[in-house]
Amino acid sequence: MKPHRPRKRFGQHFLHDAGVIARLIAAIRPAAGDHVIEIGPGEGVLTGPLLESGARVSAIELDRDLAAALPERLGFPGQLEVIQADVLGVDLAALAGGRVRVVGNLPYNISTPILFHLFKWRGVIEDMHFMLQKEVVDRLVAQPGSKQYGRLSVMAAFHCRMERLFTVPPDAFSPPPKVDSAIIRMMPKPLDETMLQRLPRLEEVVRRAFGQRRKTLRNALKGLLEETAINAVGVDPGARAETLGLDQFIALADRLSN
Repeated sequence: MKPHRPRKRFGQHFLHDAGVIARLIAAIRPAAGDHVIEIGPGEGVLTGPLLESGARVSAIELDRDLAAALPERLGFPGQLEVIQADVLGVDLAALAGGRVRVVGNLPYNISTPILFHLFKWRGVIEDMHFMLQKEVVDRLVAQPGSKQYGRLSVMAAFHCRMERLFTVPPDAFSPPPKVDSAIIRMMPKPLDETMLQRLPRLEEVVRRAFGQRRKTLRNALKGLLEETAINAVGVDPGARAETLGLDQFIALADRLSN
């Protein structure tokens, strides 16, 4: 089969390191009976081992040439489904038809929008394993007070428990990216209806609080929450967003509803 030339507009960097592939499959632990949604399968270096485990794979690939070549490259008719589409436009609940596991080497230029898209479908997702730019993984697992801590950290912590697994060097890919990559495991939390009803208010508070990082909460939330309301939940109005934990943001969101 003719080699595929990576396309810059799709942010394509193909994983080729056999050791990294083996470690990632060992972390995922796919099994017969699993339904795995793979985002950006590329040339199928992860898709193949996933199928060999007995898992059913729905592979979402934006690149038409790669999507067309994948069944011919891998085989497994009836076990492999290829969807040529932008994952941001895919209804995962309809595709899943039940609980699914999600894996992928996400394009670094749109990884954050993809994560927020997946959070919307958290109710059907068992777990997620992703290769991401190391900087994005740093932001996902960042704790209050750190330079990397921000909106993504708070909202990801609301939806998931997360574990950084290992770092991947540029030379594991072809062509090599200019940054290190990292593997993260994300486990959606069992959120009840009360927690889910908080979500729109929490998103608004977090968005405003981190909109201008150097502003105090008193100024960043002006017109949304008055100083007395911030004080009422035990949060210092003179503090900045990066010092607050998830529970404090939730308390502010609850105050907003009152």
